[in-house]
This record gives sequence, structure tokens and C-alpha cells, in this order.
Amino acid sequence: MKTNPLQIEIDGIDKEILRNLMEDARIPILKIAKKIGISGAAIHQRLKKLEESGLISGSKFIINHKVLGYKTMAFIGVYLEKAANNSEAVRELKKIPEVLECHYTTGNWSILIKVICRDNEHLMQLLNKKIQPIDGVSRTETFISLEQQIERQIQL
Repeated sequence: MKTNPLQIEIDGIDKEILRNLMEDARIPILKIAKKIGISGAAIHQRLKKLEESGLISGSKFIINHKVLGYKTMAFIGVYLEKAANNSEAVRELKKIPEVLECHYTTGNWSILIKVICRDNEHLMQLLNKKIQPIDGVSRTETFISLEQQIERQIQL
């Protein structure tokens, strides 16, 4: 593994370790070790270096929001009155639990957010009562996701 200030280069063993963990973060390290022919300690050392480099950070469980009754996913383009309102708008958006992602963008919108709601009525209430009243928000543009067709991480 070689690093420079802007990016990290990983070798074939690192890639194989990461592929296994990306597929199943709960796979035992010794199972990966046996599969690729190196010691468990070597895998732990490599993972520590990859974490220290910033390439990886922890692991997480993915919640199926539909099982919890959240069936409407939407992307909302947020128009701000002026760019200076960005920090305050983001601060307020962080307080809204339905906001899953928030991106500072180029193009027409200042901010693009991804939200999850129980249904369209919940989405309407979220827009009318929580997002549009934020100081500095001039208007919003909403796109409802009918189906997520691709979900993946970068391929190694």
C-alpha cells in the first residue's frame, strides 16, 4: 500500500480484503485470511493502515426503511435566496430526521437533499412545515423516487 497526500494506492491483497468486507462486513477475518492465503494478523494490520489512511471508516448496518413504514423516498432541490444562507440552512436541515443526505451542488439548486417519508402526505407536511419555512429557502423542487434500481459502492 502506497500513499501520497491526495490519494492512496492499494494492492491486490487490500482489494480482496475490502471486496470481502464490502460484501459482508460481518465475515470473520480468519475466513478471509484462509480464503486469500495470509494470516489474520496481516489482515488486521492492513485494515488498520487502511483506516488510518482514511480509505475506510468503520462498518454499519443498513436499515430497511420500508419495514419501518417509510415508503416514500424523494430528492429535493433547495433554492436559497443567496449562497450566504447555506450554513444556516444546512444547520436547520440537520435537525430534520427524515433528511438522510444533504449535498452542496452546482447548477440550479444550492442544496440537494434526500429524504425518507412514510407516504406522500408525510412528504407534503415535511416540505410545508419543516423545509420551506427555513430562513433563506426561497423554494424547493421535489422528485419522488419510484424505485431505487442501483445501489453500490465503488468497485475495487
